[in-house]
Amino acid sequence: MKKNLLFMHGGAPTAVINASLYGSYREAKKNASVGRILAAAGGTGGLLHGSVLDLTDISERDLGLLATTPGSAIGTGRDHLEPEDYLRLREILRELDVSYVVMTGGNGTMDTCRRLADACEGHGIVVCGVPKTMDNDLSLTDHSPGYGSAARYLAGSVKEVAQDVRGLAIHVVIIEAFGRDAGWIAAASALARDSDGDAPDMILLPEVPFDEARFLEHVGNLYERKGGVVVVAGEGLRYADGTSIVEPVFQVGRSVYFGDVCAHLSQLVIKKLGIKARSEKPGILGRASEKWASEVDRDEAVVCGEVAVRAALEGRNGWMSIIRRVSDDPYRSKIEPVEITAEILKARCLPPQFIDRDSFDVTEEFLRWARPLVGPDLGEYVSFLPQRS
Repeated sequence: MKKNLLFMHGGAPTAVINASLYGSYREAKKNASVGRILAAAGGTGGLLHGSVLDLTDISERDLGLLATTPGSAIGTGRDHLEPEDYLRLREILRELDVSYVVMTGGNGTMDTCRRLADACEGHGIVVCGVPKTMDNDLSLTDHSPGYGSAARYLAGSVKEVAQDVRGLAIHVVIIEAFGRDAGWIAAASALARDSDGDAPDMILLPEVPFDEARFLEHVGNLYERKGGVVVVAGEGLRYADGTSIVEPVFQVGRSVYFGDVCAHLSQLVIKKLGIKARSEKPGILGRASEKWASEVDRDEAVVCGEVAVRAALEGRNGWMSIIRRVSDDPYRSKIEPVEITAEILKARCLPPQFIDRDSFDVTEEFLRWARPLVGPDLGEYVSFLPQRS
């Protein structure tokens, strides 16, 4: 007897979340025991409202496009669930005759996955997860699908901005990077450098308490030497007491929306130093860019989807696929299923050995870790101006 399978996405989209869906779908189609392939349109909230897509017979053309389409092709959401909602979800799944559920998402979604798996235990429904978070703060895996592409976008964009600032070295440019609790994306901007003196000139990480006086002093010194300064700042910057350097403007559940960190920092530079400054906030451009997507990121996203489906079909309720690093150079990884535990809710921050606190920078150890995920060829440019460092 064939059994139906349902996919769900949770949290923010990434450049490769659909690549995981592609891998999951392809793996499900290979298994003769799988009947209809369904998807919750808009995540758990969509499923609670009966919004279900039937993907069983999508065309080969659309399947091929899915692997390289950014965003979520089945929709996603950030819905807060109460205990009774899990019981309702279980009943909806039973009404749809679904035996397997595969959820793709980050910390919150994997916690939801674990709770739904518990609710479905003993009811003939197996729930498994696929990691996804551009912030890279999921704890059970070396890195998460979505990160490499977001990091590549930022590193490539900073490298391009650096050429602009070098050609018109009259201001300080502050670029804000995603990362509510962790500075993984901001840190990756260091890969924009080809030689000493290249931008970014400063990297501000949420893991390092923000010191306004020290920040302004360093910016002022850089400006005197270079004329043009490029600063990359994580959106989660906080003071030593843990408060954000900007006021939160909106909050829904775990999601807190702060004001523009880059705008705040640029205003500090203007008002306190009297230096022209501008702020840039790529925002969702960085997670929606297919053109800057990392090949390693996409390939691993596909396999993470495949492994999660295999785990579900094997009856591993409450498991998820993770990436284990085997080596840096040459880069090799192993993707395998593990049981979801409460550890996933702990934000995975940059470890101390990746941070150079004295220089507002990251270490060579971080660059060795990140380089294979971001990939090569961020652009090669020429300037006839002398390098000012």
